[in-house]
Amino acid sequence: MLNTEKLYEGKAKILYTTNNPEVLLTCYKDDATAFNAQKRGQIQGKGEINCTVSAALFKWLESLGIPTHYIDCPTPNQMRVKAVKIIPIEVVVRNIAAGSLCRQTGLPEGKVLPSPLVEYYLKNDDLGDPLLTLDRLFLLDIISQAQLVAIKEMALKINRHLQDFFASCQITLVDFKLEFGLDSQQQILLADEISPDTCRLWDRTETDPQARVMDKDRFRKDLGEVESAYQKVQARVLAQIEQWQKSG
Repeated sequence: MLNTEKLYEGKAKILYTTNNPEVLLTCYKDDATAFNAQKRGQIQGKGEINCTVSAALFKWLESLGIPTHYIDCPTPNQMRVKAVKIIPIEVVVRNIAAGSLCRQTGLPEGKVLPSPLVEYYLKNDDLGDPLLTLDRLFLLDIISQAQLVAIKEMALKINRHLQDFFASCQITLVDFKLEFGLDSQQQILLADEISPDTCRLWDRTETDPQARVMDKDRFRKDLGEVESAYQKVQARVLAQIEQWQKSG
């Protein structure tokens, strides 16, 4: 399938059109950013790892009835996806207090939340991706109430599946970001990626608060061994997928 035009370049991926208007090609980059791109760097092999992990998790979620934009991966760092119109909202699901939730509320890091917290952020780098109240969200007229209900239900369902999956990998899913889009039939599809870039993941075999970090927080906080952490996530995810496939 021919790449005809660069459609969009973000912080972590480049999106190309193809000769099929219903299909786009995503190229995952090794570029790393944090704090709304104020911090920049490279994580060697990140593109291939995030693409591979995302593909595995998309396929697994599809098998559980979650519709996604995933089609296939022509190369280790490229993913063919269904063309969707991205809803400009970042949906964050939190199971344990960490990151901005702690900074903004004073909750101690590591506090297990009584139930998953779903938050909505405006997908706008110029504005710093602000947290939205429901009234502000509807004021912006970027999503209908019915669509928001459907997205929240899907996000919580994804969270339940991913919590179980990562637990089987000896990883705790602390929190994660999701994006959704509408296809040509106006169906809501899970889009973007699910990877150590978009999830906060803690190694259950480690008790040290720094050693347990397996996600982009290692880059954000200058903890070192970023590539190694990403590689561990990839290895455990693929091993678990293979084990489940063998068990049928």
